[in-house]
Amino acid sequence: MSLSALTSQPASDTSTTSATVLPLKLKKPSRLATRLIPLLGDIAARVVPPTIVIAVLLLVWELLCRKQGATLPPPSQVFTETYDLIVDPFFDRGGIDKGLFWHLSASLQRVALGYALACVAGVALGTLVGQSTWAMRGLDPIFQVLRTVPPLAWLPLSLAAFQDGQPSAIFVIFITSIWPIIINTAVGIRNIPQDYRNVAAVLRLNPAEFFVKIMVPSAAPYIFTGLRIGIGLSWLAIVAAEMLIGGVGIGFFIWDAWNSSHISEIILALFYVGIIGFVLDRIVAGVASFVTRGTAAN
Repeated sequence: MSLSALTSQPASDTSTTSATVLPLKLKKPSRLATRLIPLLGDIAARVVPPTIVIAVLLLVWELLCRKQGATLPPPSQVFTETYDLIVDPFFDRGGIDKGLFWHLSASLQRVALGYALACVAGVALGTLVGQSTWAMRGLDPIFQVLRTVPPLAWLPLSLAAFQDGQPSAIFVIFITSIWPIIINTAVGIRNIPQDYRNVAAVLRLNPAEFFVKIMVPSAAPYIFTGLRIGIGLSWLAIVAAEMLIGGVGIGFFIWDAWNSSHISEIILALFYVGIIGFVLDRIVAGVASFVTRGTAAN
């Protein structure tokens, strides 16, 4: 082929055709999904770790108590032996032969009354000690001495005074739970900023207005700290007191199960005691968070 023929052929087109890129449209998550996913993640973060720890503890307990010579029953045996108490806590055959619901209910009623009396008296005395220097000097040493007396040490004295187990148990709850309420309330009152007191003086607030508008909001985190400690001590005191006064109550149920050598029933009762104590603390913490708008410690 001649050179002219080669040069006369058109040159091949080396340009490439550009492709059109279409944007990928992603579907936005709904508002429900946006709110639900973080909520589920938060629940999982709170639930999964304790669930794993509890499962490991139950497994270790099961393995240790299945060994030859173990004196405590494993969880599987506890569940088998207390199955009737778990599925039917409401039975009542008269006397002290009742389900766990009635024992727990009787204990909670005593705690509610004794703790309510401690709240009223504790906040009032704490306010007096926090406001008055003379009251603090006169009463604080007495409070510091009495609060170190063990709860059960008050029981013989209360039985001698009331001649009945019911008011004696309520008194033990009262005298046990009142001290942290008094002390924390007094600390909260003394820590009210001086600027608040100056504003109250400028506005000429009377004592009732000062108590409601200045004192209570400022001292509320301290007061509720004392209330949370007090509810825990109340629940501890009632279980111990009921072991001695007898009658219907979770403390007496534990003592009666010990006398009958029903160890599985004791373990079940302790489980309920722990759960209810936790719930009572959460209730007081929830009220504290609502009243103080989250300034009280949880």
